[in-house]
Amino acid sequence: MNADSFKIQHELSMTDSLVQLSFHIQAILGRAGADHDLSVIQIRLLGILRDREPSMQQLAHYLSLDKSSITGLIDRAERRGLVERTPSPTDRRGFQVKVTPAGRELTLVVSKEIEAQIHALTEAISEPERAQFVALTAKLLGITTNTSKGGV
Repeated sequence: MNADSFKIQHELSMTDSLVQLSFHIQAILGRAGADHDLSVIQIRLLGILRDREPSMQQLAHYLSLDKSSITGLIDRAERRGLVERTPSPTDRRGFQVKVTPAGRELTLVVSKEIEAQIHALTEAISEPERAQFVALTAKLLGITTNTSKGGV
């Protein structure tokens, strides 16, 4: 580590560090999305649908969107063949959303690309530092960690 990078590293506040990291992550998501004609919110949608079939209302909550915005998001994804709505088994007026085989395939491709770029971003830190970073991030987000590998 040269003197300039040491000085920069110690001059960044917690806020500056997290904001700069978020800019890098958003850029990674933006590039991956652009390569596959997806917005960042569509990437988030596909990430949520990887392992669940939430209701439209649950999706709106997960993505912090209002009803009309989530409806438009799902309409666009449905037209592309990435998701489908199914009637809710518990609410006659509601729908659940699930990823289609084409959506699952695209999710896998985009997830691998994002994972590779994040790995490149974090390759300067050791495996124990990565584990510590994951644990600290989970603590900040108020979630418990598990040993399974997750994607986007």
